Amino acid sequence: MTPEQQDLYEEGRLYFQQGKLNKAESCFLEIVKDSPQRFPDVYNKLGVIAYQKDLLEKAALYFEKALLINPAYTEAALNLSIVYNDLGRYDEARSLFERLFKSNYPPSRTKDLFIEGRLANEHARLGDQYYDLGRYKEAIGEYKKALRLCPRFVDILLKLAITLRDYGDLEDAVRTLIRAAKINPSYPPIYVHLGIIYYMKGFVDMAIQEWRKAIEIDPENKNARIYLAFASKAES
Repeated sequence: MTPEQQDLYEEGRLYFQQGKLNKAESCFLEIVKDSPQRFPDVYNKLGVIAYQKDLLEKAALYFEKALLINPAYTEAALNLSIVYNDLGRYDEARSLFERLFKSNYPPSRTKDLFIEGRLANEHARLGDQYYDLGRYKEAIGEYKKALRLCPRFVDILLKLAITLRDYGDLEDAVRTLIRAAKINPSYPPIYVHLGIIYYMKGFVDMAIQEWRKAIEIDPENKNARIYLAFASKAES
């Protein structure tokens, strides 16, 4: 990215976090305006914004564009499978879902918890930036730095696990999610992502079990329900 595009990206991320979707969308569209064949992460974010605005066809186009640029972009593929399902394009949703998973992959000291939490979140923020740019190794390093400061931050453990998965280290991703589950066993995304990894490894029964756990905790968990439906149909 040019410095101007990086500034726009940071501005768009901030607007997105604040729920200002139109302003975020404007920033991201400006980034890709002159570089339509680059930045799959930006198209993925545009897809998420369109989805949140209930513009499903538009969301599908953005996710498809992200995958055209980077066919190995797991998050965009998962997002697209959800949108296809919502559009009633069930065969395409299930086919994409199946194709995705068949193609894988110091001395003690007194701590200032507030400061360490702030530092951990800064490392996590930098990790997010590396992840969005597809620089998974650097992202993993930043998330691990954050967790050395605050090892019980489950949201950062989840980010680390997702990045490890996309980097291809499925075993460490599973270990990270299990560690997160011991800290907060009532957090549904842990089980959603455990199910995804088990499915990638071909452990369909274990994947189904994890998605059912997520639904037990959160009966309205849409992603877990859709993945469970995909897996159940594949088994039948």
